[in-house]
Amino acid sequence: MKIIQIKRKTKQEKYYSSAMGMLNSRVTYIRKYIFGFPIKTIHKYRETYYGEIKNSDDCNLYI
Repeated sequence: MKIIQIKRKTKQEKYYSSAMGMLNSRVTYIRKYIFGFPIKTIHKYRETYYGEIKNSDDCNLYI
């Protein structure tokens, strides 16, 4: 069993765009795990409606 692991997980989330309204997008989280427990989110990014990859801090996410 590894002590420290880095895992990537993708899930669907809703976000609001002022130009297009509510949209669903794939959001990918890269997290650090110690002994299988999540400790820290290293990076979070999403795929836009047009297929570009953006940092999730650039948009308003609502669930």
